[in-house]
Formats: sequence, C-alpha cells, structure tokens
Amino acid sequence: MISRVFFACLFLGLVTAGSSLSCRWMDHKFKQHNEETLNLLDTMANNSTNITEVEVTVAFPNHLYHQVSKSSVEDKLAFTVQILEEVAALFEEDHSSSSWEDSTVRNFLNIVSKQAEELRSCIGSHSHKKKTTKLHMYFKRLSHHILKEMGHSAEAWEVIRKEAKAHLMRAEQLASSLHTAN
Repeated sequence: MISRVFFACLFLGLVTAGSSLSCRWMDHKFKQHNEETLNLLDTMANNSTNITEVEVTVAFPNHLYHQVSKSSVEDKLAFTVQILEEVAALFEEDHSSSSWEDSTVRNFLNIVSKQAEELRSCIGSHSHKKKTTKLHMYFKRLSHHILKEMGHSAEAWEVIRKEAKAHLMRAEQLASSLHTAN
C-alpha cells in the first residue's frame, strides 16, 4: 500500500515538474521565437517588389485584445495560441504570387507552430478553452476579403504580412504581461 502511495506521489511530482517546464518555455523562449518570426516577416517585406499600398478593409480587433488583457492567465494563453494558429492558417494559403522565398515562409510557419504547441502545453489538458469566435471571424474575413477577393496577389499578401506582424507584436505584449504577473 505504501509503495502505491509513493509511486502515485512520484508520478504526480513528475507530471507537475513537466508542466512547469513547459511554462518555463513561455518565460524564456517565447520572446526569442517571436523576435525570429518578426525578423522573418521583415525579410518577407524586403523581398517584396513594387507593391502598391492597399487599403485594409478589415478592422484590427483591438477590442478583443483589450478584453483579454483583463482576463485570467489561462484565457490570455488560449487567446495567444489562437492568434498563432490563425496566423499560421493564413500563411498556409497559396502565397505563390508573393515574392517570398518558400524557405522563409516554411521557417516562419515552423516557428509559429512551435510557439502555439508550446503555449498550448502551458494551458494544460484540463482546460481546453473554446476559441474566441470573434477572433476567428476576423481572420476568416482577412482570408476572404483580402486574400481571396484580391486573388492571393502580392499586394494582398503584403496586407496579410503587416496584419500578422501587428498580431505577433500584440501577442508579445500579452506574453510580457503574463511574465510580470508570475
């Protein structure tokens, strides 16, 4: 009986240690990875050729960021994970009209996916938060009103690149607020 209790405690201790290691990733690696993604987005901008400015017809969801800034740590993490997943989904669309190198886009997608995966592990399996519908609809509008209606053109991709950069910068602000809260 005592050995069962001992093994149960040992197992619980290992699981707890493992989950705290995942969240340490948030404190030490998230910012570094986010900087890499921002640098890759800047590289994409440098590789763009003679792109005319396009007016963005989809309003940036500042109100959602404001709302989540007052939420729990888990809600902030879930929101950040959703941002990363939605950005990745956009960049998985046909970007052949852009002048970006495929390797740059692949690196960008790999890092964004890694960030989402690691942050998801910080939330824990006991709390699978429902995605924010308004945020999802915003990204669907970007996909439809910008990419599809403009034929996935280089100009449309430049708008998406700028929007993605703005989201990644806001995600960094959310992550910083979590770090100072801990």
